[in-house]
Amino acid sequence: MSDTDYQEKDENPTSSSIGFISPKSKIIISISIVAIFLIALIIIILVVTLADEDIPEDMDHSQFVIINDYIPEIITELRYYSSYNFVGAHIDGYEEPVALLTKQAMEKLKKANEVFNNNEYLIKIWDSYRPRRAVEHFVRWRDDLTDEKMRKYFYPDLSKKEVFEKGFVADKSGHSRGSTIDLTLVHKINGTDVDFGTSFDFFGEKAHTDFDNITDYQKNNRQYLKRVMEENGFINIPEEWWHFTLANEPFPNIYFNFPINATLIRQGN
Repeated sequence: MSDTDYQEKDENPTSSSIGFISPKSKIIISISIVAIFLIALIIIILVVTLADEDIPEDMDHSQFVIINDYIPEIITELRYYSSYNFVGAHIDGYEEPVALLTKQAMEKLKKANEVFNNNEYLIKIWDSYRPRRAVEHFVRWRDDLTDEKMRKYFYPDLSKKEVFEKGFVADKSGHSRGSTIDLTLVHKINGTDVDFGTSFDFFGEKAHTDFDNITDYQKNNRQYLKRVMEENGFINIPEEWWHFTLANEPFPNIYFNFPINATLIRQGN
């Protein structure tokens, strides 16, 4: 047999040797499979753990919705997103001009809106969910007694100190619980605001829902707004004709603090 014949036999193994796996190789493959399985298991556990990580309750926006996503025709004029408010500045936490409410309050507002629409009115919202950080901004404003630039518009008959002492602005706000709304009505036909006797956030007795020294037309408008909202599950506070809170609000003890941001809310729902 020639050297060439010998080399060809070495370089072309028989069919019986093809596919042969040595015991050592089997052990390595088995260990590799187990390792891959364990790594995959660890990744799954980490993902689940991170997904279930507790969110502080005051930052949980999962039960909130954007009002205009459900009632497109509602007008929003969010005063605290602008600088036309009693502070005279854009308020902390209002990152976008969108109005938010809890899902439960939203469902009740839809029913009230149907009544108003049938009577040729549109709802205009001045404020709804208000982050706790916004209220803290109000408190900082209160402590600066030199800042009264908006007094003639919002509290002409009161001192700045009295605004808080009389409860027009509090250290905590029901708005931060997510089921309170400040609203007015607009005539469908011509787009003008309905006359309720005062502007929003007027701090004084004239803003009380049952204030008597206004015209009969203004009184009737206040009582109509109050009646429709109460028939649909909201309660009016006597000091502010525009202020309504869901009677059975879902979060009576949580003062939320997440910012008003449409992207944030839509990602959570």
